[in-house]
Amino acid sequence: MQSRRPAARTGRPRSAAADAAILAATREALVELGWSKLTLSDVATRAGVAKTTLYRRWAGKNELVVDAVAELFDELELPDRGSLAADIEGVVLQFAAILDRPEAKSGLMAVVAESTRDDALRARIRTSIVDRQKRLVMEGRVRAQKRGELPGDNDPAQAARSADLIFDMVAGAVVHRTLVSARPADEAWVRDLTRLLVLGLAGAARAS
Repeated sequence: MQSRRPAARTGRPRSAAADAAILAATREALVELGWSKLTLSDVATRAGVAKTTLYRRWAGKNELVVDAVAELFDELELPDRGSLAADIEGVVLQFAAILDRPEAKSGLMAVVAESTRDDALRARIRTSIVDRQKRLVMEGRVRAQKRGELPGDNDPAQAARSADLIFDMVAGAVVHRTLVSARPADEAWVRDLTRLLVLGLAGAARAS
């Protein structure tokens, strides 16, 4: 019996260098032009690629900006600072610093606003930004368990729900603080947020 070969891939393979150039050009255009004036044609020119190269990769401006902003959040790392509280403070300060960048501010606010009437865009934000960064919560939980700061997980489903809740609390607080209230997420604020998260309302009140 003759073995089957996988079907040959058609079209040109994607270039990682072209992708990186396009996403960097998108962030540059966000800073210089803002959301409303940014066009795919301008991004292609800045990136030094043909417009067809860009159109093959992204259906429109919304999707392109989501991916450009998502790449910023991929820079986040969970530092090992010796304790759960210190680890949280470290990653939250990184998150706040990214949100303070002009391209992150304009890009994230724009796509979130657009997603209120675009379910597919909302899903892309969730998979490209939110779900990818939940890894930090899981990493932090495992590290804290190894230190003996948190109990082990007996129920994987409950652990996943807890990770979702922790991510929502931290990300929601920082986004509201920096982008909605336009106030600094400085070290003092991050320390208070972390204490509230780790100790809970009653514990934080006793520690004050």
